[in-house]
Amino acid sequence: MKEMDNVKNWKQMVTPFLNSKAEELHLMGYNQATKEDVWDCLVERVWKGHPDKRIYEVVADIMHLNSSIYLSYLTVKSYENDDLKTSIAALLNT
Repeated sequence: MKEMDNVKNWKQMVTPFLNSKAEELHLMGYNQATKEDVWDCLVERVWKGHPDKRIYEVVADIMHLNSSIYLSYLTVKSYENDDLKTSIAALLNT
C-alpha cells in the first residue's frame, strides 16, 4: 500500500467515510449535505488544495470535520452562487 499520496487519489477509497460524515451532518440539521460537499469542503477549507497525505490522515480529517467549518464553507459557497446569479442577470438585462 502507498504510504503517502495526493488526497484526490484517496477519494474513492474513503467514500464510506464521506457518506458517514454526510449522514452525521444530516442528523445535525444539514439536510443538503452530500459526500461531494463534504469532500469539496475538505479540499477548500482543511487541505487548501490537494496535498499529499497518508490515508489515515485523510480519514481522520473527514471524521473530525467540524460542523462550523462546514457551515462556513456553505455560507461562502452560497454567496459565490448568489454573485454569479446577479452577474448573469445584470448581463442579460443590458
